[in-house]
Amino acid sequence: MMIIPVLIFIAILSLLIIVHEFGHFIAARKNGVRVEQFSLGFGPQIFKKKLGATEFSISLIPLGGFVKMAGDSQAEYLGKPDEYFFKSPGKRFQIIFLGPCLNYILGFLFFWLIFFIGYPSLTTKVGGLMDGYGAQIAGLKVGDQITVIQGKKINYWEDLQQEIHKIKAGDKVKLEVRRKSENLNFEVVLKDKVVTEESGKKQALGILGITPSDEILEVKHGFFIAAYLGLEKTFALTLMTYQGLWKLVSGKISMRDSMTGPLGIFFITSKAAKLGWIALLHLIAVLSVSLAIFNLLPLPILDGGHLFLLLLEKIRKKALALKTEEIINTIGFVLLIGMTLFVTYNDILRLYGERISKLVK
Repeated sequence: MMIIPVLIFIAILSLLIIVHEFGHFIAARKNGVRVEQFSLGFGPQIFKKKLGATEFSISLIPLGGFVKMAGDSQAEYLGKPDEYFFKSPGKRFQIIFLGPCLNYILGFLFFWLIFFIGYPSLTTKVGGLMDGYGAQIAGLKVGDQITVIQGKKINYWEDLQQEIHKIKAGDKVKLEVRRKSENLNFEVVLKDKVVTEESGKKQALGILGITPSDEILEVKHGFFIAAYLGLEKTFALTLMTYQGLWKLVSGKISMRDSMTGPLGIFFITSKAAKLGWIALLHLIAVLSVSLAIFNLLPLPILDGGHLFLLLLEKIRKKALALKTEEIINTIGFVLLIGMTLFVTYNDILRLYGERISKLVK
């Protein structure tokens, strides 16, 4: 049965890559740049077809893709009007930026769709209490419905989690609870707990010490409200991602605990597939936004790195020397391969570390 998760993983990855590369493709064509190749995947080609000046191909390894434009490196540039380097920095900026931009838009559209068509969500009814944690100590009971947290009304479990995650372990949380026909108030001290996420990453969080009941409601919104909520969700994810990147750069969290690679994404995809197509749509939205943000980082070989070099060119009034460009691209390629190997190694340890240890013993 492993074949189905693999196919779903390849389909999701292919969608994100096609959307990204189509952004580069359409911006290049709009700005009069000849596109020589549009490839999904790397390695040996298993399909190719030439349409106009562009060869469209699918390769064996579906872990990336590229758009090859005429004269898109100084070594190949001949000074023809339909070449990439013939265009102004502003037009080249459009070509590079539209790839991650379309990924970002795709993420928003999928969030919008989820809010519009409806999705199942757990209510805030308490299904269980964890021994020794704040909720039990404060006097909450199974069946209590949490209606307000820190003065904010809530209806769904995910809203409760979001509010709790804003608060540090050890702090007190004010709750309003509906118990049968009574409204009761509680102060609960959050307790630190290490939780394991779907990707296998471990994270310390402050928790109330409750588990949800199996009571589920379908959440559905009108067309325009869904669009607003989709935007809000996209911006919230963006903010959370940049906060995570800042913590990574400042040393507050390690790369080992904060990043996942293709293996981790495959594991998450497999879990989402078991939960249904709404969970898959949500995963695609999250991955698409995350891919856009990652690609815009000012690192060599990524789109953000190319945009940074364009900014330098604009300031200097000339492009970097050919040798300098080659060195930067080589460094970027080595860094990217190194990072991929590192996160894949971490994924293996997180997901299969215990099994490997048992085999070694």
